[in-house]
This record gives sequence, structure tokens and C-alpha cells, in this order.
Amino acid sequence: MGRMARPPIAPVRWQPPTAPARSRQSRSTPPLPALRLLDIVGRGPEDVLVDDTGRVLTGVADGRILRLAPDNRLVEVLADTGGRPLGLEWLPDGGLLVCDAHRGLLRVDLDTGVVAALVSEVDGRPMTFCNNAAVAGDGTVYFSDSSRRFGVDAWKADLLEHSGTGRLLRRGIAAEVTVLADGLQFANGVALAPDGSFVVVAETAAYRLRKVWITGPRAGETEVFVDNLPGFPDNVSTGTDGLFWVAMGSPRDRMLDRLLPRHPRLRQVVWALPDRLQPRPQNSVWVYALSPTGEMVHDLQGPGDRFHFVTGVREHHGTVFMGSLVSDSVGVFNL
Repeated sequence: MGRMARPPIAPVRWQPPTAPARSRQSRSTPPLPALRLLDIVGRGPEDVLVDDTGRVLTGVADGRILRLAPDNRLVEVLADTGGRPLGLEWLPDGGLLVCDAHRGLLRVDLDTGVVAALVSEVDGRPMTFCNNAAVAGDGTVYFSDSSRRFGVDAWKADLLEHSGTGRLLRRGIAAEVTVLADGLQFANGVALAPDGSFVVVAETAAYRLRKVWITGPRAGETEVFVDNLPGFPDNVSTGTDGLFWVAMGSPRDRMLDRLLPRHPRLRQVVWALPDRLQPRPQNSVWVYALSPTGEMVHDLQGPGDRFHFVTGVREHHGTVFMGSLVSDSVGVFNL
């Protein structure tokens, strides 16, 4: 079978960020606590969600939504989106919100397994890469569309092109969809402040988190929340401890940092190379936790020999659950 043609990347000029900030893990926080794994029958549990009984929900590459028992003895199939489920959140009515990379924003009835589309297009155009979300108490949904040019299978192309076509969107209680922030560099994780005053969105390709105010006199304004991260921020969630938990997919790649300021044609050449010759994520387990004011509270890192490429993280009453785009298990540790 011949090699599948890669979608082209456009010759976009890129403005490099400052040098990466060094992690303070070695001098201010302990290493990653002992890790245990919950096995799944599938691959790529990209995000994780926890119910009131401690069971873990996740979506895998073949479209299934799974529920895992915390003792690792049972895996249940709850639904099949028919696409590629990524971010998961609870809806106020007890339904499950799913960001499906292929199908858009979905609602899953966990009693029947019925899947219904909530948002499949924006301004008359189909969504390309629905990724992550946060849900307010009134049912308002804040969600990310990572790229308007590349889908989930070509995520690396968006990083190389660096054209900034990601968006933060809002679905209101009347089902209207509004663009809150545009021009984001690979819009990814989304989380609400504990008091609901602002929403945070990760810009994976810019190594930063942005803040969009949604209440008060600054409603609608956007500012940088945390900049110059030493790794690639992926999904973000608000823990039961009131902290923003950030999945760090990988440390920054020196080759990629050196490549991006080069001529755009060179980035096109690199995208055309075989996967083994391209920049790739390092095998590590890494999560951040930030206060509502952006101060680092936890910087937990460990080797990626059994589990790596953390793309989802959820703190639940002192236990931290992690998803991965490439693994066949969910990682768990106790704080």
C-alpha cells in the first residue's frame, strides 16, 4: 500500500516565542507520585472524566465512550460517536458532552447511548477539529476548535504551519454559537475559573494559556494567563481543589523550536518527510496545576516508560487521572 498523501501546509511566516521557561520541579515540588494504570480495550483515551462513584469515563480512537471501574476490573461501553471523541464534560441535565474531532460538539445520553449533535458547523462551515470544552452551571458550553485547516490526524501540520486558525467558541443556552477568541495557535484545553468569571484556553503551539473574561466590567476581553511554558499544554480542567490542571503532552522540542523561525518552505519539506524523521513528542508523564491567579502549585513529572504523552488530566478529591492520545490505559496517582 502506498503512503497516504499529506495535506499541504501553507507558507506562513512565524514569530518565535521567547526561550522556554525552565521547570521548577526539581527544586520546588516532589516528583510524580506512584503511578497505576487502568487498562482499556482500545487505544488513545485522550481525555478523562470522573463520576460521583469514582468511575472514569474516556473516549477512544475507534469512537467508543468507555467507563472504567477504579479497581481496574470492569470496562463498559456506553456509546459510540461514530467519530473520534476527545474532550468530555458533564452537562447540567446529567448528559455527557463530547468534543468529537470529526463530528463536532455532541451530547450522549448515558442511559440509552443515543448520540445527538449540538454543534457541527460554525457560520455555515463544518468544524474541522473540535477538541475540548468546559460547561457552566446554566448549560453554557465553552469549547475549542483547534484548526480550520487540519483535522486531528494532521495535528502536527498545524504546529508546523503555525497559521493560527484556532478558535474559542461559546454555545449559549439558546443554542446560539459565538466566537469568543480567534487566531489562536492550536486552540486546545478549556477550563472555567472556579468563580465562573473567566475561561482559560490553551494555545498548544504558542506554549501558553489565554484568559477570556466572561463576567464583570472586563467581559469579552482577552489576555495572557500563563506564557512561555516549558512544554506543550494540552487539555485543561478545573479540579475539585479549585486549581487549573494542565496536561503537558511533551517538553518543548529543540528541533521544532529551531525549525519554526526558518523559511516556511523548509517546514513544508519537513512535513513531507516520513514520520520517523519528523519532530515527535518525548516520552514523559507531566502535569501542571495552577492557581486561579496563574501561580504554579504542582509541577509533577515522571518517566514515560509505561505511560506517556499526557493529553488529558482531571483532579478528583486528591486523585489525579490522566488520558493519553497514544496509550492503551488511563494513568492514575494520588496526591
